[in-house]
Amino acid sequence: MTDEARPGPHADRSPAEGGPGSAPVHGTWEPRPAARWEDAFLSGNGTHGAMVFGDPDDDRVIVNHHRLVRPNGSADARPPELADRLADVQDRLLAGDVDAGEDFTDGRPLLWVQPFHPAFQVRLRRPAGEARGYRREADFTTGVVRAVCGARRSEVFVSRADDVIAQYVTAPGPAAEVTLDHRLPGAPADLAVEHGAVHTPEGALLTLCARYPGSDLAYTGVTLLVTDGVTRPAPSGVRAEGARSMLLLTRVRRHPGHLDARAELRALRVLLPGSGHGAEDIENARAHLLSRHIALHRAAYLRVTLDLHADPAERALSGSELVRRPKSPALVERLFAAGRYHLLSAAGTLPPRLTGLWTGDWDTAWSGAFTTDANLNLQTASAAAAALPEVTEAHAALVHGQLPHWRDNARAVFGARGALAPAHTDGESGHIHHLSRAYPLHVWTAGADWLLKPLVDHDETRGARDPRLATALAEAARFYEDFLTRTDQDGHLVIVPSYSPENRPANASWVTVNAAMDLSAARHALCTAATYHPGPDAERWRALADRLPPHRVNAEGALAEWAAPGLLDTYDHRHLSHLYGVWPLDEINPYDTPGLAAAAHRALELRGAENDSAHGHLHHALVAARLRDAGRVAGALGNVLAGDFFHVSLMSGHYPGRHVYNADAAHTLPGVVIEALVQSTPRRLVLFPALPASLPSGELRGIRTRFGARADLTWTPDGATVVLRPDRTCRVELRTSAGARPLSLSAGEDRVLTLGPR
Repeated sequence: MTDEARPGPHADRSPAEGGPGSAPVHGTWEPRPAARWEDAFLSGNGTHGAMVFGDPDDDRVIVNHHRLVRPNGSADARPPELADRLADVQDRLLAGDVDAGEDFTDGRPLLWVQPFHPAFQVRLRRPAGEARGYRREADFTTGVVRAVCGARRSEVFVSRADDVIAQYVTAPGPAAEVTLDHRLPGAPADLAVEHGAVHTPEGALLTLCARYPGSDLAYTGVTLLVTDGVTRPAPSGVRAEGARSMLLLTRVRRHPGHLDARAELRALRVLLPGSGHGAEDIENARAHLLSRHIALHRAAYLRVTLDLHADPAERALSGSELVRRPKSPALVERLFAAGRYHLLSAAGTLPPRLTGLWTGDWDTAWSGAFTTDANLNLQTASAAAAALPEVTEAHAALVHGQLPHWRDNARAVFGARGALAPAHTDGESGHIHHLSRAYPLHVWTAGADWLLKPLVDHDETRGARDPRLATALAEAARFYEDFLTRTDQDGHLVIVPSYSPENRPANASWVTVNAAMDLSAARHALCTAATYHPGPDAERWRALADRLPPHRVNAEGALAEWAAPGLLDTYDHRHLSHLYGVWPLDEINPYDTPGLAAAAHRALELRGAENDSAHGHLHHALVAARLRDAGRVAGALGNVLAGDFFHVSLMSGHYPGRHVYNADAAHTLPGVVIEALVQSTPRRLVLFPALPASLPSGELRGIRTRFGARADLTWTPDGATVVLRPDRTCRVELRTSAGARPLSLSAGEDRVLTLGPR
């Protein structure tokens, strides 16, 4: 390996510059409209979401909003008050009663969080036109979803600048009817819906107010129709006649009582650059809104690009054709781009839900919530390295907004100070109330550290510390100060009760002692809080971490999921909670802890796929990449690519056969690709640790490292080149297939590394 230093400035390369023959496709297309809502193309700004069918005769756009959750009685639910029973359950578990934790509950039935739901669909119907030259496409660089059929064109985007869904339609025909239609699958029969439509100088204002059954809460959608035609009343909407073009601006609000539609109209009018509403004025308004949006969206999306030198003919395929070629590098390129686009589009007010930001059905699986014991962190796995601070900031908004509830949880369940995070949340409440015998999620003590880890990575990447994070880390440490009071016969602290999501030992109940994830989390939380808070607190927290027991290696040579002796592993399970120390933590790795890394690898070999859920396969791949197992990364990734997980929209299913609309595969896949190519800590850079043989050449550009450098990677079977562009002066350990050596970097001075064949 050779390297050379070059002075800045940092040169950027256009993302359109690809490998031989063509450039990667930053979008997807189809030759026909979507027949199912799952196949609708997606746009979003992290608050509002749009699902676009693209039918030229019945143009439907399903409207979503992160805050739309249906009241179900859980909004005011509190955590179980169990602190006065804690000592008893600890005594019994430590005495060997493996079922003692089953009655550590207040007896409540399982209560799901408020379910996420769609708002309505904006529907534009017109007489059938001549079906020629049809194409619908999603442009990931702009967030525009477009459908063209002859002279008819429809464009939809969700503005990141102005928080509005904009739909621009040309050649709508001699007459077109526009309605707001709440009748989507699963909509409650007793949803009280009121429609409104009033004439305005621009065209019309349409409103839909839906009041939840048994609640003072409602949601109201408003659409300002700007047209050069004449508008007349129509059932549940308006009819536009003689229009050459239309611009529809839509927002939705969830609110108590009533919403002032006139104020919403004034707010939408502010977005229009002029007072005219001729065809040219409408085009100018559309261009004005789009340019403001693109200035934010394009820059974020293009920070990182992947080019796998795929076959140009395969790159040109529609998404529905390409997903049937699971071994094609063009498919990995397209899914990497789509996953990045969808992740960015789903993150803003909140991070991505189980369904991202989208659903076309009121009956969302698992309430369409944030499942925080695995799925949320998997979906956002690429955020720091892939230069998406927008995603991390959305994650931070969820965490910091719920920290007071986390304090309530710690006090109620354990009588402790500090923070105890929920495993399920609707984005509003952070109180723990979703629990049952088989899912004792109230005793999952690792949650706060698990959810704070992406924020720590973000701080390391940008080279600054968020004071809000410092506060939250101190809360996590204080929890362990109060909770860790029991010791074993060797004087080690014991985590009791303990839980490994969402598994149980083969010979015990779910509530146990010293789950590996809990041990890793406690160590990491205490030591990280100490780093952020030097002084007496740091000394006390590090001393506490030093008293925790080591991980256990079981009789099969595998890292045990429960460190307590006598608890037998259950291997066929979708979750890999016990390997938290490998990914995303750096506690267990092949370089510093080779023995534990070998045991973790054995645990990975023994792990089954259980129900073939996408998150299980890709979690497996992330851990395998950290353990430098390229074959296992390829196998897990291949299970997802060949398992019919992806809809035509390139959003994914939770299970094979596109069963259960779910963003886990779509959003997690970019993180897997990145981890296979490059990994970093504040003190180490690992290059090409687990590159699958199916990706023999390519370019990955714009990656951020946790020691403050950007990285551009280019590789072929004959070798590789890596350009590092550091923003900070530092010294790290460089790991490649040739071994390890120190690497010194100076801020502003590019460093070029040349690697030989792997």
